[in-house]
Amino acid sequence: MLTCVLTCAPDAPSIETALVEALRNAFGGGDARWLSQGSAAEFDLDRIPDTFESTRSDLDALGVDLNIVPAEGRRKRLLLADMDSTMIRQECIDELAAEAGVGDRVAAITARAMNGEVDFEGALRERVGLLAGLDESVIERVIADRISFMPGGATLVATMKAAGARAVLVSGGFTAFTAHVAQALAFDEHRANRLLVEGGKLTGHPATPILGREAKVAALQEITAAMGIRTAEVIAVGDGANDLGMLTRAGMGVALHAKPAVQAKAGLRVNHGDLTALLYLQGYSRTEFV
Repeated sequence: MLTCVLTCAPDAPSIETALVEALRNAFGGGDARWLSQGSAAEFDLDRIPDTFESTRSDLDALGVDLNIVPAEGRRKRLLLADMDSTMIRQECIDELAAEAGVGDRVAAITARAMNGEVDFEGALRERVGLLAGLDESVIERVIADRISFMPGGATLVATMKAAGARAVLVSGGFTAFTAHVAQALAFDEHRANRLLVEGGKLTGHPATPILGREAKVAALQEITAAMGIRTAEVIAVGDGANDLGMLTRAGMGVALHAKPAVQAKAGLRVNHGDLTALLYLQGYSRTEFV
């Protein structure tokens, strides 16, 4: 048994009963259920319809995300989340680069790396190299003035933790930022790269080993083993090519406002909703949110 889930931006509810019923009838699904009136609905079905991808594309153009998940085991015991452009709206290294006066150059490399066009580790070294000599104190200024949280993140973490799940932040960014984000959103643990500093200045080098795609996969394997759970009991979320390893191995791998190359390979896509869409995918209703 499968469940078809429709979600949209919660601050602009656009899912009408007529749309849900029309889709249910077209797909031959069961009775529709509202998880949040106007923002999230679902119904069960026996198989993935042949027209699923074309219908998904049509609804995407209308601002509605369409996903199909297994009906059983939807509520996950571990959340693995990327940080940059996932739990926060920004790419931290781009914000540091803007302070160093090389923002456009670094942002261009970041975009290519996140779309899988260049090697992540090499791109990280190149970008960090452009930050050499930047005062370490700039990090705190960037956190205070430039970093904002992705809507729904605090609710996602709090609701899953209230249900007994664990939440871990796994980022190809930097510990100076993940420590702040993890504390603010109540993650249980955070893993990221470390910027090397000498004499109060960034050296232009990251500490090794660099946490990239394979390190995120390793985190998935290590944490599930420590918890004694299966990878099927994990929901992972990210937006970049370095997230694909964990997204394709987790029970639910969600591409959130992701790069084209990531959307093409991820099974679940959220282009319009916020992070609470991950709760709807797991079958939580709005009344259960913490």
